[in-house]
Amino acid sequence: MAFINTALMTDSILYRIKDGRMTIWKYVNEVPILLIKFYQVFLSPLLGSSCRYYPTCSAYALEAFRTHNFFYAVWLTVWRILRCNPFAKGGFDPVPLRNNDLHGKIKERGNG
Repeated sequence: MAFINTALMTDSILYRIKDGRMTIWKYVNEVPILLIKFYQVFLSPLLGSSCRYYPTCSAYALEAFRTHNFFYAVWLTVWRILRCNPFAKGGFDPVPLRNNDLHGKIKERGNG
């Protein structure tokens, strides 16, 4: 039986068949991204802005899940939320670059 590059359950983002195997991990970051977007649209306007950092904690988490793997994105998000407290100085705090992105930036500068 030949495997077709198609999705199960009417184009579900969680289960896709490619070359005969499920590629669930490729889409595992979609769930937290949807939850963060829900928070940004429905809950954040009700709670008001209280984040001491730029980008906000929810925008930081969204970027972390778009940039990094699931477990590292969870770590970055939890660490950021723990740092965002009334005693924090705050300020600009971007999501760290991926290692291969960092290597590319160093090469562009002529240092690598």
